[in-house]
Amino acid sequence: MHYTSEDGYILSLGRGQGAVISKKESINLLGVYSSHEEPAVYLLPGVFKMVSMDMLAHFGLVLIFILVLILPFRVKVIEHNLEVFLFSCGVVALTLSGLIVIPGEQTGWSQAIVQEALLSPLQVASIFGIPIGIVQIVLVFGLVLYFFYHRLQSAIVGMVDRLSLRWIVFLLIVVLGLVSSIISAILAAIILVEIVNALPVVRKAKVEIAVVSCFSIGLGAGLTPLGEPLSTIVVSKLTGAPYYAGFTFLFDRLGLFIVPAIFVLGVVGVFLFARSHKGDEKLECRVERETIQEILIRAGKVYLFIMALVFLGEGFKPLILEFVVSIPSAGLYWINIVSSVLDNATLAAAEINPMLSSQQITSALMGLLIAGGMLIPGNIPNIIAAGKMGITSKEWAKIGIPLGLVLMVAFFCILFIPAWLGMA
Repeated sequence: MHYTSEDGYILSLGRGQGAVISKKESINLLGVYSSHEEPAVYLLPGVFKMVSMDMLAHFGLVLIFILVLILPFRVKVIEHNLEVFLFSCGVVALTLSGLIVIPGEQTGWSQAIVQEALLSPLQVASIFGIPIGIVQIVLVFGLVLYFFYHRLQSAIVGMVDRLSLRWIVFLLIVVLGLVSSIISAILAAIILVEIVNALPVVRKAKVEIAVVSCFSIGLGAGLTPLGEPLSTIVVSKLTGAPYYAGFTFLFDRLGLFIVPAIFVLGVVGVFLFARSHKGDEKLECRVERETIQEILIRAGKVYLFIMALVFLGEGFKPLILEFVVSIPSAGLYWINIVSSVLDNATLAAAEINPMLSSQQITSALMGLLIAGGMLIPGNIPNIIAAGKMGITSKEWAKIGIPLGLVLMVAFFCILFIPAWLGMA
């Protein structure tokens, strides 16, 4: 019984001292080994355990994923410096992924990945050759609001005078959700934050409105290639046979599910608002005027946050390619809940391909879009809203996780149960 070490496996047998065994040599599992060349493997007495660098790297990636899920809720310093924490985790994850070899795939650090991380925050699209990115939009709108905040406050006061707060909440959630596929999720999120911040409601109600609205914006943005990077990637990957995806491809397949969901979220938002805001507090509309320094710092944090998501997405690429994409569609729907902490565009790029059936594409995308609203890192609107409004990870998760799970269960029943019962 022999084993040949090709990649520097670490072989151990329980406890005790052992001898050094070189790479690429035949090892007799009873304890006899061949000549020594370069020290690489240890033979110890006991029962053999084989641990490769691949396995250690996979273990490290799983550990980082767990830390990303848990630490922002448990450690105050991390909660208040989430961008730096996620960036650090992304750097480590990308370094570990370089130790994993996947035939035909680039893993670990590369010039292309660094370039993507540096440019992604600055270029989502271009207008007349001018790059338009999330950071520029956040920065420009921040400056516009700085100079014209009196007019914005007057407009919001006029809206509050004409409409009840419940109608404002409902329309805010529904309208921004529907138009986010045209004006982009980024711009919709910026409009959301400025209006919600100015409403004469208690902080708890503002947080609830923001979280529910970000679910709505995230779903709506998935209806056209203009909405967000995920939808752009999906359409580009399915432009050929057999789908020949065009501008309305996603709306044709997801609109039946997403549009009603946006209206339901509007109702949910009004319910949460009515529960939290009793109407007896003496509050008034007020648009807070940030300083130029605060606007610049916020833009910088958004830049770092997006870089972190790029590194995390590429760092977890081995796990996605080796395990996630091979899962059946019903399981993949639930596995895509990881998009609550990962860039859903990266997951979509790995999962979606022309070989999938229409049902598989629909279920995978719905899982990604819904789960993206559950935690702050899951979607760009979440990042913008949490950063501007000072929403903590705990505050977001307290609303986002229960709401996301309810939506996941509801759409699982809609997408899969009829087929299993032979009704579709």
